[in-house]
Amino acid sequence: MQRYAVYFGALTLATGLAAAQKNSGSGDRMNALQANNGQDRISREVRHELVMLPYYGVFDNLAYSVNGAGVTLYGQVTNPTLKTDAGNVVKKIEGVTKVDNRIEVLPLSPMDDQVRRAEYRAIYSEPALNRYAMQAVPPIHIIVENGKVTLVGVVDNAADKNLAEVRANTVPDVFSVANNLQVVGK
Repeated sequence: MQRYAVYFGALTLATGLAAAQKNSGSGDRMNALQANNGQDRISREVRHELVMLPYYGVFDNLAYSVNGAGVTLYGQVTNPTLKTDAGNVVKKIEGVTKVDNRIEVLPLSPMDDQVRRAEYRAIYSEPALNRYAMQAVPPIHIIVENGKVTLVGVVDNAADKNLAEVRANTVPDVFSVANNLQVVGK
């Protein structure tokens, strides 16, 4: 079972060849490939549906895993309806029989909201990083919980990853910054 993040521009899907090669018979190999193709389709559709959610934004983090016909949702959201909506759209995908919604709703906090806005300005106003802000859902997500900031998402290179962390650390009233950004291709 592989875990996917919604903010990735392109999903890296397992091809199922490793699983097929473990099986000796050609019938087993074919069945493994067919099962994997079904999981790949479900995975692509889950990602599409989650990205299309109207309230999904830069302050939310959505991830999922597909295991056969079951989907597990993970992440953190600022709006409780986003958690519900995510579970509902995934349930409607053809071939999905079970949805385990483990998305955490972040606590309401005016101070965290203030930190979110300040972090957004600090990161996306940096000339080297503002190109990321031009996308419908920017790939650098800012998760704030009780004054602790976590950066998740994907950037083009290690310099951008480090710069985002430096900029995030400039915001006052932040207790800590965890940089979980991933570099494309690594």
